[in-house]
Amino acid sequence: MKEPVTCNFSMAEVFRFLEELRENNNREWFNAHKEWYLAVKAGHEDFINRVIPALAVTEPEVDGLTAKDCIFRIYRDVRFSPNKEPYKTHIGAYMVKGGKQSPRAGYYVHIEPGNCMIGGGIWCPEPSLLKALRKDVYDNVDEFTGIIRDAEFQKHYVLEGEKLKKVPAPFPADFPEGDLLKYKSYTVSNYVPDSFFEGEDVVERCVERLLLMQPFNRFLNYTVEETWR
Repeated sequence: MKEPVTCNFSMAEVFRFLEELRENNNREWFNAHKEWYLAVKAGHEDFINRVIPALAVTEPEVDGLTAKDCIFRIYRDVRFSPNKEPYKTHIGAYMVKGGKQSPRAGYYVHIEPGNCMIGGGIWCPEPSLLKALRKDVYDNVDEFTGIIRDAEFQKHYVLEGEKLKKVPAPFPADFPEGDLLKYKSYTVSNYVPDSFFEGEDVVERCVERLLLMQPFNRFLNYTVEETWR
């Protein structure tokens, strides 16, 4: 039996910081508590640096990555957003070959008090890739539905996101699985309680949940590789 991968990541402290930040989302408060943020940031990096090699045992796509390749900045880009709050009130890491800006399907861990989530897939692909993904879903619909409707996968994950109102051209409007072609992204999410991230075996449990997405991500990444050879 495998020993659990222990982690010094204090999730209670992270949640406390993010809850305080939610109530005080301004530069004055953040700068006054910068040391606290840096401690939380270091703890999160340590956590992700433990998840990556544990995940890589079964998923070579993430082998060699570091937390810094995967973790998103806490600073929000407010230039084109009506929400002018300067900081995100969550921390997230996208583990994917090539790092967080890669167009490939990967594995995402989102930590936010009351809204924690494990997910993956491809979010907002550029038009040529989205078209290719839809075509591969159409051409291989039995394989794709077999993945997303697998009992264990479906127990935890749901395909979600923005959709078109109609089946896009050139696909037939009466295609029986037409709803699967309407998606603007191909992502799945599993919302988990905050307590999911508690305990010494958090890395092991997180990896177990992430690996359920491996067939889904491999299906999508086959399309990515064929599109950008």
